[in-house]
Amino acid sequence: MKVFVIAGEPSGDKLGAALMMGLHQLAPATTFHGVGGEGMQGAGLTSLFPMSDLSVMGLAEVLPRIRLLRQRIAQTAAAIAAQKPDLVVTIDSPDFCLRVLRKARQARPDLPVVHYVAPSVWAWRPGRAARMAPLVDHVLALLPFEPPYMQKAGMSCDFVGHPVVAEARATDAEIAALRARFSGRIMLALPGSRGGEIARLAPRFGAALAQAVPQGMQVLVPSVTSQADAMRACVERWNVPAHVLTDRAEKRAAFAAAEVALAASGTVSLELAANDTPMIIAYDVNPLTRFLAKRLIRLDTVTLVNLVSETRAVPEFLGHDCTPDKIAPALKTLIDSEPAQAAQRQAMRLTMTRLGQGGEAPGLRAARSVLAFMSAPKGETPTPAT
Repeated sequence: MKVFVIAGEPSGDKLGAALMMGLHQLAPATTFHGVGGEGMQGAGLTSLFPMSDLSVMGLAEVLPRIRLLRQRIAQTAAAIAAQKPDLVVTIDSPDFCLRVLRKARQARPDLPVVHYVAPSVWAWRPGRAARMAPLVDHVLALLPFEPPYMQKAGMSCDFVGHPVVAEARATDAEIAALRARFSGRIMLALPGSRGGEIARLAPRFGAALAQAVPQGMQVLVPSVTSQADAMRACVERWNVPAHVLTDRAEKRAAFAAAEVALAASGTVSLELAANDTPMIIAYDVNPLTRFLAKRLIRLDTVTLVNLVSETRAVPEFLGHDCTPDKIAPALKTLIDSEPAQAAQRQAMRLTMTRLGQGGEAPGLRAARSVLAFMSAPKGETPTPAT
């Protein structure tokens, strides 16, 4: 089977890599082409262009790069036409992927399409599933409550679990090596993986940390390699001991060794939850994007731990509340309060259970779902992944 895979974000790259490895295991003859990052390339993909070209979020952030994005849409659709794949798998990044699919389906209306990561129609833009349905046949959902939304719109959908439950954890040796390098207490700062997030959030994080971090605690800042220089440039201006990490083993160890974390909103909250690391979430976007999002978002929380556990254990500071003076007191309380940390850990463990911890690896479940979809008679619902 020849599969064309598209991912546009670091989180999507992780999903793509796990799916590719699952397909390699279940269908070894599968070959891959498409767009991806370090993880997917490590699983055997040669990317058409750097995935970072697509890693932008929000209207104001997209506008300056609209010409490049249009070029990448056309280039990707042309590659699909040239490769003649048996299947296209798009991973998250719906604004880019759906535009590619529209062009690809014009050339080949019967092209089978699987989309990995259900759009968050339960949070905002409820019409997106209906708009996606003419271009997508089957959806792989990360959250257990998502399939009915996709099925209602006319697509088949499986809950395949979230990949965070299967990610490698730090070994005792890795943790010991990290502690030998960074003595004393450790906390994490995670201002995001996109350039725009780092530029917007890192200065606020640094100012909050300077107010809240006690003497003797060091701040570690895991970063994707492609953004490490930008991250270091911001961190150097912080008035708190901080170190940027890019080595995978060190980053794993930092998540395990940290007492608490200050993090941007996103899947990183689940990585922290998987490591039992209590957190404060803080996030903001461009003012225009914030104005639009405020009128569209239908939930009172955006943190996945809160949503999946059906609690509000993790404090959030979003939009106008994402300021050092508001973040710092909450962070200081979390650092000092064992009951607050314990409440978060209870919610985090429930989250991990609901996301599939203890079951088959999500990448393998996703691969089974893809193969079931491809083998099902056209028009029939495939057997769900088990």
